[in-house]
Amino acid sequence: MGVLEEALSKKKSAGRKLLVPYVCGGLEGWVETIHAITEAGADAIEVGIPFSDPIMDGPVIQEASQKALEAGVTPASIFTEIRRAGFSVPIAAMTYYNIVHHAGHERFAKVLADCGVAASIIPDLQLDEAADWIRNADENAVENVLLAAPSTHEDRLRRIAENSRGFVYGIGLMGVTGERTSLADSASEIARRLKACTDKPVLIGIGVSNAEQAAAVSRVSDGVIVGSALVRRLLQGGGSQVAFDFIRELRDGLDSV
Repeated sequence: MGVLEEALSKKKSAGRKLLVPYVCGGLEGWVETIHAITEAGADAIEVGIPFSDPIMDGPVIQEASQKALEAGVTPASIFTEIRRAGFSVPIAAMTYYNIVHHAGHERFAKVLADCGVAASIIPDLQLDEAADWIRNADENAVENVLLAAPSTHEDRLRRIAENSRGFVYGIGLMGVTGERTSLADSASEIARRLKACTDKPVLIGIGVSNAEQAAAVSRVSDGVIVGSALVRRLLQGGGSQVAFDFIRELRDGLDSV
């Protein structure tokens, strides 16, 4: 059990519902935002490494990634900032396989480990093709989080849960990231199915947009990942205080479950 899974599992065992916000690395003020939302009650942070073709991300996170890239951000510069910042909760780096492949599995895993990143989330690297990356990640104590979609069959769902490290990322609905006015029925259903096949923390992301939705799905899951709703507020000019207030709302909603 690695740093991320241990931290989340301890809180889960204590009855806490887990909250993992997404922040786009390189977006103006992103380091200060992470410090603020950690204080507001985040249990871990998913840091996006901007990529020019983010196939899983909707328009809000695409816009944030593009702004960061236009500002000259690189994976190396983000990892340097993570190393310097010394965040007090585990960090999971979310990016696309092109970046991992370009760096090389062994090198990329060592870079993550050296800068204190606890986990990786690579949504376009499928389980059947991930063995070499998972091996290199394991050798460097980097936990690779796998994603499970609502359409995943039961046998594959079990394999994903068995091979995921840190937590299992349940995709709340088919499609790209983005805010939704209501929680999809598939969010609670994928949470139920995953909970039936693993003791690892099960978190639901994509389509979780506010405290009410976070609380609703967390009655089945162990917690949530929230990205677009936070990133939109940052793009609209909200700074660390706005981020703190939003994450505090989510934390209060989860604590009510």
